[in-house]
Amino acid sequence: MTDTRRPTDPAVLARTLHLLVGLAALAGFAMELTAAVAGGAGAAPSHAERIVRLFSFFTIQSNILIGVVSLLLAPRPGRDGRIFRVVRLDALLCIAVTGIVFNTVLVGLPSLTSTPFSNFLLHTAAPVLAVVVWLWMGPRPRIDTATVWWSVAFPLAWLVYTFVRGAATGWYPYPFLDVTEIGLTRAILNAAMVAVVFLALAWGLRWADGRLRPVPGRVAAASKVPGALP
Repeated sequence: MTDTRRPTDPAVLARTLHLLVGLAALAGFAMELTAAVAGGAGAAPSHAERIVRLFSFFTIQSNILIGVVSLLLAPRPGRDGRIFRVVRLDALLCIAVTGIVFNTVLVGLPSLTSTPFSNFLLHTAAPVLAVVVWLWMGPRPRIDTATVWWSVAFPLAWLVYTFVRGAATGWYPYPFLDVTEIGLTRAILNAAMVAVVFLALAWGLRWADGRLRPVPGRVAAASKVPGALP
């Protein structure tokens, strides 16, 4: 009897995995947003300030970014474009840095999330899934030198925003950036160390992007744009 079973379509698998990353990241964000909306002011001076603080966390911004990008990749795993390349790299780098920094520097601080499950989704599940899915399903090649340098703009803008807003309000999202507690010099040094990690990861992904197998095959080849990597 002939076996009529067909192997799993790589494109279907890619769509499923990108969807999984998007849902994990946005579910964690949705849980935190719900808690902030329903929970009143909490530790903040006003309810509005609590909402602003929520969106000021790098963790929240990273999960929103990787969530949206992953949902865009789910229907089209080979999606490409000069701007999309930068956004995709930013999303991958930001969520990876979120996982690294939390699990090495911030672990044990329960005040960062409303529940253990949302904490797991935001700081562990989404970062691990995002990196694994990129290694497995790409899309690549997508990362050139210009993309790496443009990807630095977002985290630098976030650092500037954090320090400027912190100086105005006295609130900082993370203890290692809290100028009121550790002083400006140490806070800037800590920010510089995070920036070094970010850049090291960016160049590491640039290196890997050119050496790992191109994926997702026909989809990626059909969606190249001017200036695409060979």
